Amino acid sequence: MKVGILARYSDLLPVTAATPAVNLEEGGTPLVRLCRLEKHLDVRLYGKLEGCNPSGSFKDRGMVLAVAKALEEGKRALICASTGNTSASAAAYAASMGIPCFVLLPAGKVALGKLAQALMYGAVVVSVRGSFDRALELARTAAERTGCAMVNSVNPYRLRGQRTGAWEICEQLGDAPDWHAIPVGNAGNISAYFAGYEEFLSLGRSTHLPRMMGFQAAGAAPLVTGLPCPEPETIATAIRIGNPVSASLARAAVTNSGGEWNSVTDDEILAAQKLLASEGGVFAEPASCAPLAGLLKLKEQGCLPSGISVVMVLTGNGLKDPDTAIRNAPLSPVETGDSLDELLSVLSVPR
Repeated sequence: MKVGILARYSDLLPVTAATPAVNLEEGGTPLVRLCRLEKHLDVRLYGKLEGCNPSGSFKDRGMVLAVAKALEEGKRALICASTGNTSASAAAYAASMGIPCFVLLPAGKVALGKLAQALMYGAVVVSVRGSFDRALELARTAAERTGCAMVNSVNPYRLRGQRTGAWEICEQLGDAPDWHAIPVGNAGNISAYFAGYEEFLSLGRSTHLPRMMGFQAAGAAPLVTGLPCPEPETIATAIRIGNPVSASLARAAVTNSGGEWNSVTDDEILAAQKLLASEGGVFAEPASCAPLAGLLKLKEQGCLPSGISVVMVLTGNGLKDPDTAIRNAPLSPVETGDSLDELLSVLSVPR
């Protein structure tokens, strides 16, 4: 099998003989059946492990195409605003191709794991005293003034590349799922997945469209409330966005699929993160766990049909935000002396 989405899906993506072969072997991420979690929900539940991408998040799917087309067009540097994952992905691909990368981050609002990635990849990191939305405005203007390639999801190639996640799910399941559950921040990913499902349906590679179920954090839920959120706040930093740039596309995806918008609290997100790790064996960052939190809430409300197939997109690796995980972990390290008796005193082995 060809590796890297530009090679694997060259017939469906806008690549030509002139498109540079950018490739960190992104895509091809596992679709894992989460059998122990199914008993809580009474559905067939799958997790799409996007944290297995090269920079640890789903962003690599769109970034590889955006960077390849930028190079094809003669661009010599990248710029983006980010809550963390976009900056890590942009910096990784810039490093792999030997071009500069400038990332604008809202000061004090980015998980340290993601900041560390951008710095280690060699990006110029600019910490903006303001919201992500303001950082995005600045990045767009700077791109126009400097000629840098803007690689946020306002770049159409970003969303086109992210469609590949839907194609993989259809190939892995043999069809589209009944529900597609996904966290929503800047709102590009939910619309990209729906476009991917629509494309596979039109090509006869699937038989139906899933309901697109979008989940936002309660403190940053403009698509749920229908109201602006000028000061978004949530532990789930990846979706701490109050003015989603792809809001109209996302609303259309949910409406046209018969889906829904729902919000979950930070406490519900953290509880879902623990459950996913302790019963699913998957460690995902807080934003990724919003869909599981939402599904649990819908089940409790009697709004989750039994027996359906549900795919949750687990958008980022848990190591993106280790500080939050450690603060909220169910257990703490146990310290002992160096004798066998002391060790045995803390071991509780099931019989």
